[in-house]
Amino acid sequence: MDSHEQHGHSGNTIHLPAPTAWPIVLAFGATLIFAGLVTHVVVSILGAVLVVTACAGWFRQVLPHEAHEDVPVEAHEITIESERTHVTRIEIKEEHRAHLPLETYPVLSGLKGGIAGGIAMLVPALLYGIIGFHSIWYPVNLLGGAGVAHWTNPTTAQIAAFHPQALVIAIIIHATASILVGLLYGAMLPMLPRHPIILGGIIAPLLWTGLLHASLGIINPAFDERIQWGWFLTSQITYGLVAGWVVAHQSRIRTTQSLPFVMRMGIEASGLHSEEGEDHRQ
Repeated sequence: MDSHEQHGHSGNTIHLPAPTAWPIVLAFGATLIFAGLVTHVVVSILGAVLVVTACAGWFRQVLPHEAHEDVPVEAHEITIESERTHVTRIEIKEEHRAHLPLETYPVLSGLKGGIAGGIAMLVPALLYGIIGFHSIWYPVNLLGGAGVAHWTNPTTAQIAAFHPQALVIAIIIHATASILVGLLYGAMLPMLPRHPIILGGIIAPLLWTGLLHASLGIINPAFDERIQWGWFLTSQITYGLVAGWVVAHQSRIRTTQSLPFVMRMGIEASGLHSEEGEDHRQ
C-alpha cells in the first residue's frame, strides 16, 4: 500500500467507509421498543427483532474487516477574493466584553411599581364585589378568609360581610405579593428587548394566572370554587400594566458587573484596579 492509499486517497478516487442503512434500522428498532411500553407488547418485540438484526448487519460490515468503497473526485482550483480592503472589528467598550443589561432600575423603582400596581388592581377587584355581590368585602374576604376564626364552609352572605381579621390578613398578603412582584419587574424589565410594558403587563399576568388556575384547585379548593377568573385576570393585567409603566418610567442606573470585584466591594487601594476601572467608576 503506497502513501496515497494510507491516507485514503488514490489517484482520482478517495477511499471512504461504505454507506450502510443499519444505524437507521437500529434507531427505529429502539424507538419501537419504547413505543411498545405505551401501546402493545408486540410493538416492543418487533423493535427488539430489528435491534438484533441491525446490530448483526452493522457488525458484519465492520468486522473482521471494514467495508470501504472508492468514490471518484475531481479537483477544482478555487480562488477566494474579497472586495473589502480591511477587516471591520466590533467595538466593545465595556471592559473588553459585553455585559447585558448595561443599565437597570434601582430597587426603589420596583417598590414604587409594586405599590402603584397593588393600588390599581384594587379597582377591578372591588368592582367585582360591588357588581356581583353588592359588597366590597367579598374579594377582601376571599383573599384573607383564612384569618377568620372558625370559618369553615362560609356562605355567600358571610363572605360579603365585614371581618376585621380577614381584612388584616388580606392587606398583609396583598401588600407582600405586590411588593415582591414589583421588585421582580424592576429586575426583569431591563432584560426585555422590546415593549417591556406589554410583555410585563399582559404576557406575565396571563402566565401566572394560568398557573394559579391549574394549581388553585389543589392549594385552596374553596377559593377556587368561588373565584371569577375573568375578573381575576382583569385585576392582574391592571397590576401588570400599572407596575410596568411606573417601573419603565423610572431613571436607570448603570450596572457594576463590568467593574473589578474589588471595586464592587468598595475597596480602594493602589494597584488593585486599573485606571480604566477608575475612569469607569467616576
